Amino acid sequence: MLNAIEGIHHITSMARDANETNRFHTKVLGLRRIKKTVNFDAPDVYHLYYGNRAGQPGTVMTYFPFPNIIDGVRGAGEVGTTVFSVPQGSLDFWAKHLADNATGGIRREQAFGEDRLYFDGVDGDGFALAAIAGDAREPWTDAGIPAEHAIRGFHSATLLLNDASATRELLQLMGFSEKGSEGNTLRLQREGGNGAVTVDLATDPSARPARQGAGSVHHIAFAVPDAAAQRSVREALVNEGFQITPVIDRDYFLSIYFRTPGGVLFEIATNEPGFARDEDPEHLGEALKLPRQHEHLRPYLETHLPAIGG
Repeated sequence: MLNAIEGIHHITSMARDANETNRFHTKVLGLRRIKKTVNFDAPDVYHLYYGNRAGQPGTVMTYFPFPNIIDGVRGAGEVGTTVFSVPQGSLDFWAKHLADNATGGIRREQAFGEDRLYFDGVDGDGFALAAIAGDAREPWTDAGIPAEHAIRGFHSATLLLNDASATRELLQLMGFSEKGSEGNTLRLQREGGNGAVTVDLATDPSARPARQGAGSVHHIAFAVPDAAAQRSVREALVNEGFQITPVIDRDYFLSIYFRTPGGVLFEIATNEPGFARDEDPEHLGEALKLPRQHEHLRPYLETHLPAIGG
């Protein structure tokens, strides 16, 4: 079992409009924009990061906003719902706040004994808020959401799969253990960890394959403390027969990627060096930060990327 994995690190999705994505995450969800940079492989596209005050692993939602992207089609082989943790007693506030901001798909349900509020993102992304007691992660409160209601970070992610058996075995190897089932959904959790320690596997053999596009989760990343832990995890996964990428330096963390048996793209990302490596912690996400290999493109990018407020 890979005890070095601490929980979810970040979740990365695709979007159509950078400003709408930014508005929704900062003004509606009340998250902090902690980094404004570009896609390593397509530098004419932003990579935007949102999280808690410090951009703590386990709180970070990131986006690639491609202006001409097709709509995503929900289905098997992807993260279907990203669930954030909010304090107990907050859901009435959030139901009104989301409705006041013309958010679609709002509905209240229970899952595994937790009160939840489901809603849609600007591109049809599947989101939920789970009312959780005792989440001590520091929220971002400068966006106008009161501290007693503000998002703490990720609670969990729900993967929709045609067959969950192989993914269940993979997550067990990664240090997650079964905590029960409800309907067609199996819950796995990592004991201890960083607060974002739950993965739910929803099985639907008849679900059509997902098609990536606006509103789709591109990948889900899991956290390890440092490069040494990542090397150990990579070696163990290779020994299990997984095809793992070499280590890739993403400036704010080191990454390795692999495709899971159920089709979901997993990443293992280091907590180090973090988002304050090139910005003062009080000014995260304000300036355009470019990967070293793209710094020569700055004059072009600063005039061609859409201006983002806030």
